[in-house]
Amino acid sequence: MSSYIYGVAGWLVLIGSFGIVRSRNLIHAVVCLSVAQAGTYLLLLTVGYQQGAAPPIFVDPTTGPGQPAPVVDPVVQAMTLTDIVIQATVTALLLALAIQVHKRHHTLDPDQLSALRG
Repeated sequence: MSSYIYGVAGWLVLIGSFGIVRSRNLIHAVVCLSVAQAGTYLLLLTVGYQQGAAPPIFVDPTTGPGQPAPVVDPVVQAMTLTDIVIQATVTALLLALAIQVHKRHHTLDPDQLSALRG
């Protein structure tokens, strides 16, 4: 099951990257970037997952000595939440830039933006 999720994460990153390269529209490129970033969410969560492990919630620390049960790594979950917040911010910024490009140049095709060439 774990290798299947790695494959899906890689497939999402590959499809998103392919969409960015082949895009003829700035909005489409932003959406493809979001798809590629969704693959990173799956990858991060798969790395931190352990089969049969408990959630990282410790109810009673005074239960006495014993074998500690395996728990899922909470750092990976925190990194995934941070990645989601960063992706939402980057997507909003890129969409705002695409709107400004459309207002100024009346096109969203990157090849037709001749005024941006140096």
